[in-house]
Amino acid sequence: MASLKELKGRINSVKSTQKITKAKQMVAAAKLRKAQAAAEAARPYAERLTKVMASIASKITGESAPKLLAGTGSDKRHLLVVVNTDKGLCGGLNANIVKAAKAKAKALIAEGKDVQFFLVGRKGRAPIKRDYDKSIAEWFDTSAVRTPGFEEAEAIAAQLLEMFDNGRFDVAHLVAPVFKSALAQDPVVQQLVPVPAPEVADEGGAVVEYEPDEEEILKELLPRYVRTQLFGALLEREASEHGASMTAMDNATRNAGDLINKLTIQYNRSRQAAITTELIEIIAGAEAL
Repeated sequence: MASLKELKGRINSVKSTQKITKAKQMVAAAKLRKAQAAAEAARPYAERLTKVMASIASKITGESAPKLLAGTGSDKRHLLVVVNTDKGLCGGLNANIVKAAKAKAKALIAEGKDVQFFLVGRKGRAPIKRDYDKSIAEWFDTSAVRTPGFEEAEAIAAQLLEMFDNGRFDVAHLVAPVFKSALAQDPVVQQLVPVPAPEVADEGGAVVEYEPDEEEILKELLPRYVRTQLFGALLEREASEHGASMTAMDNATRNAGDLINKLTIQYNRSRQAAITTELIEIIAGAEAL
């Protein structure tokens, strides 16, 4: 049985831990508001860009379609762009992203495809490396900046498009979290390259003539679409990280409080038992005299 000194030390230690988790919870809550606003503000632009691209892409058929839209003509080599966080203490967020990436990789391998990984963020490297050490093609470190922005998205897109132009993969899939709330951040797998041709409804509106022609516009629009999708993934990652961290630290703070209560009860019982033992010894000694 632990002594009173040991119990007192454990109580003080857990109280110190509780202060840290409470502070991290408040910091994550403060950062979450800004990150959530940025992620939500970027969604309408991405949706509108997708609609514009769909309208233009629907007018192009055959060999005139750009390579980013038509693809290489093969789907043998697949690249999974996995977006993880750079920091831990955010619950099961990174584990869920890695799980979704591994599930996609297993499904592709079962179909006879070659799979490689492009890792963004530090926390996804170790668990993926354990199972797919020789399949990691590239990685991009975002830990050097405080908050990754469009510059980082452009750098990732440039590296990714260079790999595509050099024929290192045929299809790329983006695996990234989507922020829904502080309690829900679900990983989503979507095709990134070649850019999937979105379905556009035939509204029967006026005929639109483009200057320059549709091919030239798409050559500029398709890389921008890839950059926008990666930028949105980074924003969603930041919001998901802070939301998951806030929830995890709140749970840790509550668990620390429960543990403090249990240790305090145990300490009081041990202290009362020690006092009772001392009283019995004093009374027994007095009676012996």
